[in-house]
Amino acid sequence: MKEDGNTPAGATLVVTVRDALRRQIQSGEYKPGDRLPSESRLTQDFGVSRTVVREAIAALRADGIVEPKQGAGVFVLPAAETSLPFREVDTARVSSIIEILELRTALEGDAAALAALRHSPAQEEAIIEAYHRLTELSRAGEPTSEADFAFHLAIAQATNNPRFSEILQLIGIAMIPRRMLAKEAEVAAAPDYSRMLEQEHGAILAAIQNADPEAAAQAMRQHLKNSQTRYRQQLRDARPTP
Repeated sequence: MKEDGNTPAGATLVVTVRDALRRQIQSGEYKPGDRLPSESRLTQDFGVSRTVVREAIAALRADGIVEPKQGAGVFVLPAAETSLPFREVDTARVSSIIEILELRTALEGDAAALAALRHSPAQEEAIIEAYHRLTELSRAGEPTSEADFAFHLAIAQATNNPRFSEILQLIGIAMIPRRMLAKEAEVAAAPDYSRMLEQEHGAILAAIQNADPEAAAQAMRQHLKNSQTRYRQQLRDARPTP
């Protein structure tokens, strides 16, 4: 499996690695409680970048199949543990999406501030890699939900308070509601949307790199409030005309 950075095949690589790992887990090659191979080993086994491996693991984690333990690795969850809080979020209802965004605004604003103060060089690199992957997919007009999730999760991990990332993992990929839209690829391909996505996430990254907690919190909250505004507009547009 070879990775070609000049094509929008990165998303396909993420899906390929994710599905291969899922099959290995379902077949019993990795049993509940087993630790998955290290990130470096998976990059060698699949012939892909670390970013692809991280996004594939993030997707499995979002589906409740694996669980990361800080400093220990990524472990396979028993099937009974895959029924987690937030799994019943009704992403078909805009009001439910807004509820999650309100929670995220309160949570991730503080997470961004702490990440700005506490991140290590390795954690900063992980955030940068996630941002570049998100930007690459956005500019290519490809779906960006999994890359978006990876970006926000990398920031939560950079707080060095594992509770932040635990909550995001509980919410899972449902925290990126556009993934549930039937026309996600069409939304992602809109030039204005792509520029907005890049600018909003870029402002968060810049503030964290500058070790500016106030700017990081403001940029994160503004990004999520902008998302709330867009979905509230959908609610208004969906109301029948009197």
